[in-house]
Amino acid sequence: MLKIHINRSKQYVLYGKSGDDKLNYVQPIRDKKKIQTMKTVLKANDEKYYIMFLIGINVGLRISDILTLKVSDVRDRTHVNIVEKKTGKTKRFLLNPQMQAELTEYIDKFNLADDHYLIRSRKGDNQPIKRDRAYKILNEAAHEIGLGEIGTHSMRKTFGYWHYQKYKDIALLQHLFNHANSAVTLRYIGVDQDIMDQSVSDFFL
Repeated sequence: MLKIHINRSKQYVLYGKSGDDKLNYVQPIRDKKKIQTMKTVLKANDEKYYIMFLIGINVGLRISDILTLKVSDVRDRTHVNIVEKKTGKTKRFLLNPQMQAELTEYIDKFNLADDHYLIRSRKGDNQPIKRDRAYKILNEAAHEIGLGEIGTHSMRKTFGYWHYQKYKDIALLQHLFNHANSAVTLRYIGVDQDIMDQSVSDFFL
């Protein structure tokens, strides 16, 4: 069941059944300086959160798929091959050289074994962190640096937003995200909201 919450800025935020975001209505990070600051804050908290964030904004995986990754899925690999939890489809995602270097440094620093979860909880024996924990960490970091409307989907949306800003290829992004049409993709990455905002920013009768 969905609940509607009205935040202080009078915007409606939908809360779903599980973790994520309990938030479904979240935004990409549109400011590259804020992205860098988020990295700094998350790394200072715990490097696994930094790695989680890097994967989310640079590979474009859903949080549900990031949390199921094991070291063997990424060690010395150029691609991640997964069966998406949401769709059940097999997908192949590139790990570019920068991402590979970050993963290798992280794995070596903490001496992680192949069967270890990449984003491992301190609780239990080799368990990934929970989705609601990921949301809490991201949301607290965002609040610390003055960002609102941030949840776990913000990572994937940020990947999409900046991919579009660089390549302007909505068809490719639609394919990467398995969306039904380009309008869904533009809405998902927040570009349609930017266009609407711009169209009325200097409109006053």
